[in-house]
Amino acid sequence: MTSALLYAIAGLALFAIGFFGVVVASHVMRKILALNVMGVGIFMFLIACAKRNPLVVDPLPHAMVLTGIVIAVAGTALALNLMVRIHHIDQSSQEQSK
Repeated sequence: MTSALLYAIAGLALFAIGFFGVVVASHVMRKILALNVMGVGIFMFLIACAKRNPLVVDPLPHAMVLTGIVIAVAGTALALNLMVRIHHIDQSSQEQSK
């Protein structure tokens, strides 16, 4: 078993675990974390696919993963910000109805 195959299997396993978390979790924070786990699995799989030939490594998947990490961090920050705002709006509407 090569290291690329091991990374690909681990990436697919992380994606499956994250997908299970998105489907099963009821809390929004857990869903956001599960989406991040799915993203890490995709990144690992892309890095594993970059090494097709032992002598030549394709740099394009590495660039895609670096760009994906930046986008994932920004998306996670946006999702957490929206979650907090929705929580505050929900609490203020509950206080007004009392």
